[in-house]
Amino acid sequence: MRTKGLCGCMAVMCFCLFAMMHVLPANAAEKAAKEKKAAKDAAGDKTAGAGEKKSADGKVALVNGTTIKKSALDAEVHRYEKSMVMSGQKVDPAKNSEVKKKILDELIDREVLSQEAHRLGIKIEDADVNNQIDALKKKFPSEQEFKGALGRMNITEVDLKSQYREAMAVRKMIDQEVGSKISINPEQTKKFYDENPDYFKVPEMVRASHILVKVDAKAEEADKTKAREKIAELQKRVQKGEDFAAIAKEASDCPSKEKGGDLDFFQKGQMVGPFEDAAFALKVGAVSDIVETQFGYHLIKVTEKKEPGMMAYDEIKEKIAAHLKQEQLGQEIGKYVEQLRSKAKIEIFGVS
Repeated sequence: MRTKGLCGCMAVMCFCLFAMMHVLPANAAEKAAKEKKAAKDAAGDKTAGAGEKKSADGKVALVNGTTIKKSALDAEVHRYEKSMVMSGQKVDPAKNSEVKKKILDELIDREVLSQEAHRLGIKIEDADVNNQIDALKKKFPSEQEFKGALGRMNITEVDLKSQYREAMAVRKMIDQEVGSKISINPEQTKKFYDENPDYFKVPEMVRASHILVKVDAKAEEADKTKAREKIAELQKRVQKGEDFAAIAKEASDCPSKEKGGDLDFFQKGQMVGPFEDAAFALKVGAVSDIVETQFGYHLIKVTEKKEPGMMAYDEIKEKIAAHLKQEQLGQEIGKYVEQLRSKAKIEIFGVS
């Protein structure tokens, strides 16, 4: 059974490329795979012909006369295994043959899609490719780190640009040929909202500001005493009526000081225990006593509270529509790839 469809195809190209360029989301990819399997079960898979042939001249497949070389497959398998290791997963040698077959199948999908994008005259400007590469580079501490990551994956920047161009062309084609034909109406979004209430539950939340005097939990007792004396002085100023936000801007050791100590809304489980317990126990407008956490000493002021309930439909309807469109897109992409494969001449050679 072929799995993952376009998502899997994208995943074998390059670890950093596919962190940025998902054409098909993972949940949609599973549906795409099911569509492919159903098509195979109904009509048989013509791509293998009368059976797999022995690999010849370093070829593992031909797609409309275009060769997919064994060296290219091996390189993609190597990158896949590298990405597995980098994400903390183990590579199972016993599944090597299975992995190769899946990656080859996904490379065929990629080639079929790329050929169709070329046939349709889909163009990607150099500037657009360069913008994507520049955005990717910014995710690394330095140019050297970026090049090192490429080196570890055995890929050059020229190769990366080529793969970006290919992926962007495929994505543009899919938007044009598949995505543009999908529409979600208000009845569908409202139906999803009504039938899935658990998705839209909102827990109790508080919005709080704080003033932090930082001290390490393992600091010397003298340092802790000094920090506690400082927070006590700040507490006296708050109690005398000075503006809490102004004091936070002046004296807090937390980056939130730039916003007057504002931490925005949070729910239970998002803050450390003592801080959370104090915040949820306060009434709106009240300021806590001194609270100690592993970060130091805090004064906490609750500025707003939200009771548990449901998100309003009007607040979430656009996100529901986007979610439903992605689901439908995944299904339609699966069909689209199968249609392209059914019209293509594909020969698969032995993969071991």
